[in-house]
Amino acid sequence: MGEKVESGGFDLADRQRHRSKLHQCLEGLERLLEEKRFDRPRNLMGLEIELNLAGEDGLPRMLNTEVLDRIGSGDFQSELGQFNLEVNILPHRLSGRVLDQLAEELRAGLSYADRKAQELSAGIVMIGILPTLAGQDAVLSNLTDVGRYTLLNDQIIAARGEGIVLDIDGVEHLTFNSSSIAPEAACTSVQLHLQVTPGRFAALWNASQAVAAVQIALGANSPFLFGRELWRESRPPLFQQATDTRPPELKAQGVRPRTWFGERWIDSAFDLFEENLRYFPALLPICSEEEPLRIIENGGIPELNELVLHNGTIYRWNRPVYEVVDGVPHLRVENRVLPAGPTVADVIANTALYYGLVRTLAEESRPVWSKLAFEEAAANFDDACRYGIDAELRWPRPGRQGGVARVPAVRLVQEELLPLAAAGLDAWGVEPTDRDHYLGIIEERCRLRVNGASWQAATFHQALDSGLDRAAALAVTTRRYCELMRSGEPVHTWPRSL
Repeated sequence: MGEKVESGGFDLADRQRHRSKLHQCLEGLERLLEEKRFDRPRNLMGLEIELNLAGEDGLPRMLNTEVLDRIGSGDFQSELGQFNLEVNILPHRLSGRVLDQLAEELRAGLSYADRKAQELSAGIVMIGILPTLAGQDAVLSNLTDVGRYTLLNDQIIAARGEGIVLDIDGVEHLTFNSSSIAPEAACTSVQLHLQVTPGRFAALWNASQAVAAVQIALGANSPFLFGRELWRESRPPLFQQATDTRPPELKAQGVRPRTWFGERWIDSAFDLFEENLRYFPALLPICSEEEPLRIIENGGIPELNELVLHNGTIYRWNRPVYEVVDGVPHLRVENRVLPAGPTVADVIANTALYYGLVRTLAEESRPVWSKLAFEEAAANFDDACRYGIDAELRWPRPGRQGGVARVPAVRLVQEELLPLAAAGLDAWGVEPTDRDHYLGIIEERCRLRVNGASWQAATFHQALDSGLDRAAALAVTTRRYCELMRSGEPVHTWPRSL
């Protein structure tokens, strides 16, 4: 959820001053881009994973503060719900044995955190949405006691002018009313960062948008919410609705949601930051003392605090990030598409597929976004969320009149995208051993048509067929998931029986 922020509330003057500061920041960003003040190419990537806490019974535990105290590491931080944590992996150069290095660091860190959580009768769970999480768990009193979360909740509810309504129609239909944004805490994701130069940003962002549906189809891991089986990846509709500042009347007018896929391919990172100011009122109109234009005129580099904070309250699935490190600004694409889990091996396999694909697609002479309408990419994203590994996606087909056809996601990956991902990892300089091992996991998922979501759904229905009621079936599915998650074996190898 970003940086911690403290404030006691805002008045009309605060909002007007903040809007002025936002436009100064945007002008400052434009000048920095024009003057080529950004960091040189580094091929740096980063990784964050949001996590759940659950007990041996599979039920959520509201213990993140206590668990973090036991862990005692800055690599682990709080998240929105008291049953959430986040682990951050330091940036790595995208080359050599980086994938195995990431896997080893994650295994060591998560194993240590899990042992500490178990001292409090809890455990770490990497999963998109905890199947046993109930509506009574997603309440305001279970938000983490951090000022920014409370303030963000208050501002979203105030902007909306009424409570949050969840209405998701999937395998089953869920309706749920909430007086807070607490249901958002159900969503736990993997966030992949890629530091890029301004000149490469647009191509890598467009490529990330184009492959978002592929990531979801292969990596879906969130089929349940509040006891109902919904979409194979239920996080996107949940996140959009839980952060929605629009009452029904504004939706009817076509006002954009704060969680969105976007609406066009871009030519520059500036396009996205400019859209953020043009379409979205500030939720947190907090002003710093920084004068960005004066700093630039004096040869310095501004933090662009207002722009960065505002950007953090607009939840694009591929988000632009501006940051200053050691006095030098850089840009990142933050890929927020994937759910957490199921295992470290699966997370790194998903990571390999993403970084490999975007490298190749971004460098094609006639890139995919020149042949695929943005509306088709957005429709792909929705279909992948609904149907997961069984989704069909629209994709440009060689020699076909009209250019685009629907193709099963698994066939598209097997026949076309895996070779492109392998070529992209080669271009980054990733060792062939790592490339083949982790892309091999993706290939097996396609061959067997198994991912986290399909395994969870099949196990749940098997538990129901054995005579268990719904709550017990969800609990046994969660307990079995946790057992196999700790084995470390990728999900396509998991037993299909309880």
